[in-house]
Amino acid sequence: VTEPREWRPLIYRKCTDLLWLVLFFIFWAGLMFIAGYAVVAGAAERLVLGYDSFGNICGRKNSPVKGAPLSGQDMTNKKYVFFLNSCNLEMQSLEISSVSLCVSSCPQEQLNSLEDLQSFARVNGSSLCVYNLNVSSYTLNPKASELCPTLPVPPSKSFPLFNRCVPQNPECYSKYASTLINVVNEMDALHRILAGILAGRDTVIGLSVLSLVLSFIVILTFTFIRTLLVHTLIALVVFGLLFISGVLWWLYYDYRNDPSTELETEKENIKFLLGYAVFSTIVTVVLLSLILVLRKRLQFTVQLFRMVNKVISRIPFLLFQPLWSFLIFIVFWVFWVAVLLSLGTAGTAQITSGGQVEYRTVSGIHYMAWYHFVALIWTSEFILACQQITIAGAMVTCYFNRNKNSPPRHPVLSSISVLFCYHLGTVVKGSFLITVLRIPRIFLLYLCNFLKQKESTCAKCMFKSCCSWFWCLERSLRCFNQHAYTTAAINGTDFCTSAKDAVFILEKKSAKIASIICFGGFIIFLGKVFVVCFTVFGGLMAFNYHRELQAWVVPLLLVGFFAYMVSHNFLSVFEVTVDALFLCFAIDMETNDGSAEKPYFMDQELLSFVNQSNKLTEEQKPRSMKPLQDNEDGTELQPMV
Repeated sequence: VTEPREWRPLIYRKCTDLLWLVLFFIFWAGLMFIAGYAVVAGAAERLVLGYDSFGNICGRKNSPVKGAPLSGQDMTNKKYVFFLNSCNLEMQSLEISSVSLCVSSCPQEQLNSLEDLQSFARVNGSSLCVYNLNVSSYTLNPKASELCPTLPVPPSKSFPLFNRCVPQNPECYSKYASTLINVVNEMDALHRILAGILAGRDTVIGLSVLSLVLSFIVILTFTFIRTLLVHTLIALVVFGLLFISGVLWWLYYDYRNDPSTELETEKENIKFLLGYAVFSTIVTVVLLSLILVLRKRLQFTVQLFRMVNKVISRIPFLLFQPLWSFLIFIVFWVFWVAVLLSLGTAGTAQITSGGQVEYRTVSGIHYMAWYHFVALIWTSEFILACQQITIAGAMVTCYFNRNKNSPPRHPVLSSISVLFCYHLGTVVKGSFLITVLRIPRIFLLYLCNFLKQKESTCAKCMFKSCCSWFWCLERSLRCFNQHAYTTAAINGTDFCTSAKDAVFILEKKSAKIASIICFGGFIIFLGKVFVVCFTVFGGLMAFNYHRELQAWVVPLLLVGFFAYMVSHNFLSVFEVTVDALFLCFAIDMETNDGSAEKPYFMDQELLSFVNQSNKLTEEQKPRSMKPLQDNEDGTELQPMV
């Protein structure tokens, strides 16, 4: 039989799970290799700014491509892509056959002759003929008809997606749009997602800022919580859930009955909207049911957060911890998106007839993209786990301190130093377990989407059931990890030992603290739902005005993910504090008995709160009558310094 753990916030520690830390460094070395390759082989500006047929990226100064005499030109003032034969475009191997040029402005009026082209170039400084043809030679060169656009040149204006000059003549526009539809439909999912992100990049940034502001509002609500604020928050969550579900169903109906739907991206929008609407409706029904059942415990919620705020008031710098984590998230996500864009444009330049340049996609790039995607999940979870163990460590330091009026100096900095010196491997292992559960779920969702074309109802149902099972398992593991991190902060043990010890103590004290942790976590989860609901609502309103050529539902999914991560990052202060506080309470109850020889570390207010919330005051037996265990040898927990 395993001897009971002697719970001690250790002063002297050793590195835990060192092998996992080495594995994480090796993984990041692979990520750095992919990033370096993407930067060298890719050119994100080609996707963002557009490029001509000679290898020049519009809107910037270019380097020459060997074998292409018209490459390497300064296109700083030429930001738009213009096709010489915009009325008769053809697609060959995902490339538009017409010669394209970088121009400084699109022709606003129809040009009927070479003289009109010459006059337009002189007045606007925008040459619409191939670069090696001088403006004065437009009417003299016998090959001008081949080097200049097909006459008449229809009026056009710049299009926000990829800065193309789009013809405004109805007949030309129809052919032009038809060709672009074929190009977009033939693109793989990675490039369509990138196109959607880039087309709505300003909206994505604005929605991210909105999620940050909403997270701050929820933090202030929890910090100065009162009964009225709790009712207001729940009312807003209910309104947000009902409103978002209604808007999603309305948009699905509107898109489905839109006769102009031709693009594959627009058809994907309809599929995603249906999935979003069904998921949102299910979540709304479940949460409304839970709110209805738990409505009588609102006053208990106010008391719970007063206790938590009392603890946080002793460590005020805990509220700033999410800000640092958020800044780290921003740096990592900017890096991740930049590498993704470079991967999406990684290709080798090949010279074709006439000195034109084509970029061929490098084989194996999709495997790199999957590796890059795993890095997003694992690293994001690692950053969150670092924040959780930092907060838990500061909580442990202050809880196991006899003099509550004189808390330890710099508990947050002390916890950070302990993390980086001893427990990074433990955090890596915990975040890896979450990643392992997420990847199969994403893969199953991909297979389920693939099977939509096969119409295999039984297989789709099975895959969705597996996805739900993985989701439930992931949620349970997150809670399990948090208790393991707190135990590691107390005992200095590795992840598996800490997890086993946490399960042992929670199993013994679950009757006292389970309902508190669960209900507190539910209210915090409602705060996250509030942030995600209103961020997604803002995204629906913003993206709905830009339907053409945009896979905007995927960027909206990323915005929702980002909003959840931001809210989880900030609200985890309260979540981790609740979990760590009551785990320390359970350890305190197990190790001490409240006698003069072994007094509790908790104050009387916390003990009364737990007893009252669980109605166990009459059922409790005096701890002094309990036989001493092997670890109750008259010593007590020592504070960590």
